[in-house]
Amino acid sequence: MNVKTETICAIATGNGIGAIAIVRISGPDSKAILTKCFSKDLSLVKSHTLHFGTISDNDGIQVDEVLISYFAEGRSFTGEESIEISCHGSPYVQQQILRVLQYHGCRMAEPGEFTQRAFINGKLDLSQAEAVADLIAAQSKKAHQIALSQLKGNLSSDLKDLREELIAFASLIELELDFSEEDVEFADRTQLKALVGKVLNTVWKLAASFALGNALKNGVPVAIVGAPNTGKSTLLNQLLGEDRAIVSDEAGTTRDVIEETLNIDGILFRLIDTAGIRETTQHIESMGIERSQQKIKEASIVLCLADATDKSNLSETQSWSRELSETHPDKKVLFIVNKSDLSKQVLKGSIPISAKEGIGIDVLHSEMVSVVVGTLDLENDTIIANARHHEALLKTSEALEKAASGLEDGTTGDFIAMDIRQAMFHLGSITGDISTDDLLGSIFSKFCIGK
Repeated sequence: MNVKTETICAIATGNGIGAIAIVRISGPDSKAILTKCFSKDLSLVKSHTLHFGTISDNDGIQVDEVLISYFAEGRSFTGEESIEISCHGSPYVQQQILRVLQYHGCRMAEPGEFTQRAFINGKLDLSQAEAVADLIAAQSKKAHQIALSQLKGNLSSDLKDLREELIAFASLIELELDFSEEDVEFADRTQLKALVGKVLNTVWKLAASFALGNALKNGVPVAIVGAPNTGKSTLLNQLLGEDRAIVSDEAGTTRDVIEETLNIDGILFRLIDTAGIRETTQHIESMGIERSQQKIKEASIVLCLADATDKSNLSETQSWSRELSETHPDKKVLFIVNKSDLSKQVLKGSIPISAKEGIGIDVLHSEMVSVVVGTLDLENDTIIANARHHEALLKTSEALEKAASGLEDGTTGDFIAMDIRQAMFHLGSITGDISTDDLLGSIFSKFCIGK
């Protein structure tokens, strides 16, 4: 891709018919190309100005009345000379404008090419560029908040500080290697151990935040499970505030998995109402139960629902919830006692509710949010939501652990320096200080065209 000489164009707004659409141009000939088909001479226009006029095709036939936004080189999103054309939202009009631009010298942009140019021209680092895609895809307030924080450079700033500390550490080790024959020690090993430990703890904390960040980005899967007639579908309806699932006194009414989304305090939960788990000879119901068990494996939170009016069910569900907690330590299992308005019995560690009457739902909401957030501060802590970043942090921690072990065991400086360089490499790969064409191609190919 020749990012220095080619001028690219693409539709920047979504598919479909709307009041307006935006066609984006970026590259060194943006103004010259548009001037060929625009009703006004743009050669002397200043950056960040708007110009109304018409675009005509190569036969001189008017295509549309448009509003031109001009951005000079160095002052645009991409860092290049750029223009945004606000036209009417007709798909035909948009395509005609693209055809005219291509006729006069533009080429169609590839997926993510505008953002890639912003990265290459130093307007964004790689983690900020990826945050653009996350910001576009955000489905909840918290996902938006994490993406915006990353776009502002909060993660980049944290990683920059870590790399600078490692560079200072590595320079002392490297200096010792230069004077190895004189047996000179420039770096105090105790201080180096403390420094590696400090950086390692920060890396661990960032890596650990991925569980939360990934959940906030993609939605938290919540499975509602229990025996038939414990009120699972009623609870789903109560949480959603609508009658989404069929409610009946007949056992086995829910024979398939029902999935819906719920936003609580800016966090997106993906609720899964499962078929009641019991022994059955009915083929269709048994298939639903098998799917329920699969959804339990996929869920991050499991709501084990018991019937407060059925003592045997209470005991069985309590035991089952404990068993699930032990066999699935990666999941948070909440023991929910439904129909608590019909029974005075209270079990320790349970959350009493009445799905039918809406009693205790606020408490359940709070508990679900608390389970997801844990001890992290969403307002101030840096949260990792990108799988590539998480993998790089794990590799960073592995290299730092080797360095820490080497310092403890008296390993020679050349091996310790090698581990530190590996840690710096993996941290640099997050922000793009260290990158390859294959990596960039993989990242930006996932973007939409026009971004």
